[in-house]
Amino acid sequence: MKTDSLFQSVKLGPYTLSSRIVLPPLTRSRSTQPGNIANELMATYYQQRAGAGFMISEGTQIEPRGQGYAWTPGIYSKAQIEGWRKVTEAVHAAGNIIFAQLWHVGRVSHTSLQPEGAAPVAPSAIAASNVKVFIETGPGAGALAEPSAPRALTNTEVKELVQLYAQAARNALAAGFDGVELHCANGYLVNQFISEHSNQREDEYGGSLQNRLRFLKEIVTAVAEVVGAERLGVRFAPLFASTDEERVYMGLLETDPQATYIAAIKILEDAGIAYLSIAEADWDNAPELSDEFRRNVRQTFSGCIIYAGRYTAQRGVQTVDAGLGDLIAFGRAFIANPDLPKRIANDWPLNEVNPATMYGGTAEGYIDYPAYEE
Repeated sequence: MKTDSLFQSVKLGPYTLSSRIVLPPLTRSRSTQPGNIANELMATYYQQRAGAGFMISEGTQIEPRGQGYAWTPGIYSKAQIEGWRKVTEAVHAAGNIIFAQLWHVGRVSHTSLQPEGAAPVAPSAIAASNVKVFIETGPGAGALAEPSAPRALTNTEVKELVQLYAQAARNALAAGFDGVELHCANGYLVNQFISEHSNQREDEYGGSLQNRLRFLKEIVTAVAEVVGAERLGVRFAPLFASTDEERVYMGLLETDPQATYIAAIKILEDAGIAYLSIAEADWDNAPELSDEFRRNVRQTFSGCIIYAGRYTAQRGVQTVDAGLGDLIAFGRAFIANPDLPKRIANDWPLNEVNPATMYGGTAEGYIDYPAYEE
């Protein structure tokens, strides 16, 4: 199979990427405790995968209330900034660039993960459904629990959160990241504001689509002022159909997802950000995005477009050659194959990922996947 399309250089903001192969954000829950601090083990993991054309960190919570899973790293304390500097220095030493994904889970959390055991925060006091969170805080595989019932944020708190995103962006730059990505997908906080199902506010942040997109717009504006729009990306996860609507991103399937997300993407286009990342559903028998929607995305957004979601090299080539996407992200394949770009270029076989070591634990199933030997 010819994969030349994936190895063309491409401009992303001020950067020239060596290929179109992306390491996407992948939660691995290996941060040092207490404190949710990035560490040397994580630095090794990212450096091993620095053959990617572009790298984005795992989701890193912007404040203590933003955590929804045990052992995930933050970027709000001095120790966390210092920890992430180990990662960025390792990636830069390998000749690559890396963006930080800024994350707030909103209602997808548990009181045991929240400061002083408080309720998680959300646009409205509506609990997340059909999702589990890791709540165990010691070593091991973790314990799953239903998310706790959230409380609604006040209007003042929403505005404070916009500034917390901006501060997290400052912290990311201080940690040596080359830019940031806003996690606005997968049923987490920004997605909760966008969705008509989880956002039933009656102030300026709820009701009409324009109001439900206000939080997104304010965060994009505030963070762009910190890092520059040319060093900013946003991740969405639009979905259009499912046999199990409750399963779809924690009950957030929209009545008109095309209108919702094209309107959201117009906000990003107006802001002039560097890239849009679209995470497609990645479970078995998941609905695929239509080429019509992809064409609408391309017509609406002039920056780089990243697609992710169980992509094979062949499907990635097809997407790039059709002009629908510029970069292709490989998740599970990159977890199990630190040398994935070389394997794709040479059509070498791939290691299989071990699901038992995906989240939490030690070096096993994290930095011990072997590179290919001919």
